[in-house]
Amino acid sequence: MMYEPPHRRTSSSNSVSKVSSSSSSSSSSSSSSSVVTLDSDLTTKLSFSSKSLPNFSNSNSNTTCRRSYASHPVPQPVFNNWKPSDRVLRFNPEQIEEVRLRLNVDVTVASGSVPAPAPIESFTDMCLHPSIMKDIEFHEYTRPTSIQAQAMPVALSGRDLLGCAETGSGKTAAFTIPMIQHCVAQTPVGRGDGPLALVLAPTRELAQQIEKEVKALSRSLDSFKTAIVVGGTNIAEQRSELRGGVSIVVATPGRFLDHLQQGNTSLSRVSFVILDEADRMLDMGFEPQIREVMQNLPDKHQTLLFSATMPVEIEALAQGYLTDPVQVKVGKVSSPTANVIQILEKVSENEKVDRLLALLVEEAFLAEKSCHPFPLTIVFVERKTRCDEVSEALVAEGLHAVALHGGRNQSDRESALRDFRNGSTNILVATDVASRGLDVMGVAHVVNLDLPKTVEDYVHRIGRTGRGGSMGQATSFYTDRDMLLVAQIKKAIVDAESGNAVAFATGKVARRKEREAAAAQKGATVATSKLSMMGPSVNIEDKYRFMIAASNMKREGAADSAWDD
Repeated sequence: MMYEPPHRRTSSSNSVSKVSSSSSSSSSSSSSSSVVTLDSDLTTKLSFSSKSLPNFSNSNSNTTCRRSYASHPVPQPVFNNWKPSDRVLRFNPEQIEEVRLRLNVDVTVASGSVPAPAPIESFTDMCLHPSIMKDIEFHEYTRPTSIQAQAMPVALSGRDLLGCAETGSGKTAAFTIPMIQHCVAQTPVGRGDGPLALVLAPTRELAQQIEKEVKALSRSLDSFKTAIVVGGTNIAEQRSELRGGVSIVVATPGRFLDHLQQGNTSLSRVSFVILDEADRMLDMGFEPQIREVMQNLPDKHQTLLFSATMPVEIEALAQGYLTDPVQVKVGKVSSPTANVIQILEKVSENEKVDRLLALLVEEAFLAEKSCHPFPLTIVFVERKTRCDEVSEALVAEGLHAVALHGGRNQSDRESALRDFRNGSTNILVATDVASRGLDVMGVAHVVNLDLPKTVEDYVHRIGRTGRGGSMGQATSFYTDRDMLLVAQIKKAIVDAESGNAVAFATGKVARRKEREAAAAQKGATVATSKLSMMGPSVNIEDKYRFMIAASNMKREGAADSAWDD
């Protein structure tokens, strides 16, 4: 199937979506194509139906999306009739629920749908390809994590999946292993062919991390090629790699569409699609690119969507592009992890950097005194310029620090991450480009020099430590302007420690409500300032109480459209 970009598609005056087909033949060749006419507006919110593709509305023009096929026949995808071990097949419903309860897994299917496959707590019982098992053993993966135990059987069985799990839970391997298993079953790719599977991710760093995992779990497979397609790198090298034929492409949405438009790759054989950190991709404005890819896929394909949160936009995306999906939720998604000790420290804005330097210099002294290496530390800041300034200040104090933000070129970003991973640099000063998906083992300390704007982002940041069952620490500096967020964080910590479910409203609706709360906070600050001039001083904590209560009410309302975490 050759991809045709929007600007090359013929326009139609008919505003109603329709499907038509035409065929022609000659003595030497024959071809057929089907034309789907869609309303197009990439700036308006979409309405989805679970039974049809979404329509894009545009008051100016309509766009025709053409699907054309190459002259050579495209091999049909193979969806194996996978089965787990006989031991797992003998599980009764009570045993399945017992395992899910032990794994803290919640599984949901639509009414009338086939029940989801049983969770599997052993890689051996998953009956994987021998080469994959060899690589699993090589990397000493001994036991599936909770998300892997349930999501992998769903994916291996050919079902669409909507997965939601806390950060650091092993989601990447949960989709990588079934994806490789699927690709092994297909007709091998040749030059100018493929890919068989496509992974879309929001950032370059996450895409690189996924590709590394794919290569690690396919190292024993002969002639199994993967390609990473992200911005900031040489597009000519990517073009050459894609045209040579690859089995799996890991990409950011924008750069992948660039290659499709240039004819460097094709969607004709894609039968396995992963949308990783889908909530983050929507937040970053990749919604149009995602839809562009999904609309042009072959009819027969399997889709796995992973998201750390479940706003209404993700539910709409799932409804539009997943067929009868199995929903898998593990643990308290987007809630403060019990493995992280959280410290909130109030300082003035002018004292933040000095306090950070004192904190990290003291840690360096204690590490040297105890003959231990300095603990890997990530310092989160709000702006790119501040990122560079803080990094330089740390280096001036004799500490090994490096900056990571979107303003640096790709080679510098890769170098910064490489140095941090191998320990030659033990402090990474970063913007939120490192808050999601970044998996660096051994991070012991996260410092929020500047707090983020939402509890959701706070949870993702501190989730860079305390991974894989290890303990971590998060230190957050805050000022008067952060009091509303600090109150929400404190409440979330108390709720998590008491065993209560923690629900964070997510998505565009939640962001709008947070802006309203911020406006109320600003109004309260002004009112308090006037009161302080007229009477006795007001306790800074007290003046936010009514806003905290209002914010909690708004969160509860918005959470009706999100999964409880």
